[in-house]
Amino acid sequence: MLDTLLTPIGQLLIITGSEGPKRGSDMAVLPVMEQAALGIKDGRITFVGSAEEAKGIEAKERIDCSGKVVSPGLVDPHTHLVFGGSREHEMALKQQGMSYLEILSRGGGILSTVKATKAESEEALFQKGLFHLDRSLNLGVTTIEAKSGYGLDRETELKQLRVVKLLNEAHEMDIVSTFLGAHALPPEYKGEAEAFLKSMLDLLPEIKAKGLAEFVDIFCETGVFTVEQSRQFLASAKEMGYGVKIHADEIDPLGGTEMACEIGAITADHLVGVSEKGISMLGTAPTIAVLLPGTTFYLGKDSYAPARRIIEAGGAVALATDFNPGSSPTENLQFIMNLAALRLKMKPEEIWNAVTVNAAYAIGRGNEAGAIEVGRWADIVLWDAPNYQYLPYHYGVNHVNTVWKKGRKAGERKHSYA
Repeated sequence: MLDTLLTPIGQLLIITGSEGPKRGSDMAVLPVMEQAALGIKDGRITFVGSAEEAKGIEAKERIDCSGKVVSPGLVDPHTHLVFGGSREHEMALKQQGMSYLEILSRGGGILSTVKATKAESEEALFQKGLFHLDRSLNLGVTTIEAKSGYGLDRETELKQLRVVKLLNEAHEMDIVSTFLGAHALPPEYKGEAEAFLKSMLDLLPEIKAKGLAEFVDIFCETGVFTVEQSRQFLASAKEMGYGVKIHADEIDPLGGTEMACEIGAITADHLVGVSEKGISMLGTAPTIAVLLPGTTFYLGKDSYAPARRIIEAGGAVALATDFNPGSSPTENLQFIMNLAALRLKMKPEEIWNAVTVNAAYAIGRGNEAGAIEVGRWADIVLWDAPNYQYLPYHYGVNHVNTVWKKGRKAGERKHSYA
């Protein structure tokens, strides 16, 4: 007897992940079964088939999904989950025309968040993280990546990573941890980028020994870290057994994307300013392009990452919120799906693959998350939507009816700081 049987399902998105991320034209392929059924037992998917085939199956709970969509749980592969404070006061300054550098000179910007994060206790950061994770889960996200990067020193970076580990242990959500100590150059290291990067590299053995992060990231951009500095930093991290990622070509086409492809980075993120060569390389390299249209939208910029050209070149695209207090204060991956349709000109099928299977591979979880296959954990979402095209179309609201994480309805597990 099954624990739960969802039937009849209006549309079941049978997105599979065992064959790798979807690339190029394959991103527009989305297997859909109508009048379908899905069965769950002991937290795992045990039946996928037609509603007719499911009529004789016994289950403790049968859920009528008529006229609704069932999909894999969404995966958010780029967030800055753990941070202190918030920066809503900066919005008025931006509206007055004040530049980011001017805001920074007043103690705002990333330095404001660094200061607030240093001041917060681990328990306070944990409770704040729980709040944001609950919101993400209720919006349909069942697996998420979380970066450090608001410490820029040993103590605070490790504190952020410890909080991420505690959150992963306490919350329903599966959280993948990334060390982003090289997020910015702190004032005390002005003109000494190499010395700062060495101090961050010196943390990697301890982070590895304590199991605090799987990936290492760096912000490669004008005024932050150069392509060559980033190459050396990530090469050292790879030698220590980390997967590597890069914030690349967000503003200027420096060549971070090309370098990411050359060294085998799992992802290159942002890519608003990616060059034609970078686009071409993404078409053949295994590196996944993680696009963050929410950041472009929030900053009021006109140019978005060239999703269409990356896909047409044969690349794999994933989508993420870039949830952070400064440039993308949203946990709503559904809204990112809307932006992907409206601003990145992605097809609905491409969008669904970008927030499930491709996003899972972007954080090393391609064999566990972002897909519906018999034997996998039942990370699934029931949507109040008549068809899969409806979510990218109808923006600004939460379409979730029910979220299951490992076969349990979201919110059933209690969280505590330990």
